[in-house]
Amino acid sequence: MTITAPHATQHTMTRLDIPTGMGFDEFRRRFEEAAPAFDTAATLRITETGGTWDDVRAAIDAQAPYGLLVFAVIDGTSLMAPAGHHTKAVEYLLGNHLIAEKMFRHSPLAMLYAPLRILVHSDASGMAVFALDQPSTVFAGIGIPQVSEVGVELDRKVAGLLRGIGVEPPRALTDSTAPQGGTRRGHPG
Repeated sequence: MTITAPHATQHTMTRLDIPTGMGFDEFRRRFEEAAPAFDTAATLRITETGGTWDDVRAAIDAQAPYGLLVFAVIDGTSLMAPAGHHTKAVEYLLGNHLIAEKMFRHSPLAMLYAPLRILVHSDASGMAVFALDQPSTVFAGIGIPQVSEVGVELDRKVAGLLRGIGVEPPRALTDSTAPQGGTRRGHPG
């Protein structure tokens, strides 16, 4: 697709706020074990030695028990503490570039939302809440069925990750299907 003028697209996303039943620090520890930090050096070694996409796949499979990795962490707790806030909050960029590639091949716009943006924050009682925009609704906004299908795959990956941590995922993540029809409306910007 060639874009010759500014273009605005409206689409709907669903945010899921999932109480974990665990204290913030315990949930965060379990989450970071289940979704380890992306090993940039390992991927760089594969690239520099002429490795293949299959080599990348093997490295990710060996590293990520639930198929998802943390690409970045933003500690909102320390950022907001000087303003007097005591709520714990950590943002994660969570994903898997093998999965992202399945969408990227159809539209580079997938990279606008991949990796997923996750927020883990404490509630008033100090328990962790896991929040994210539901992947199937996010990627449906791109308006390409193949990308929407990968969004559903990501719903299920996130559900599996939560189960592995000990949190029952909401039905929205386990029962999702690729949206039929369009959820986006475009108009010149």
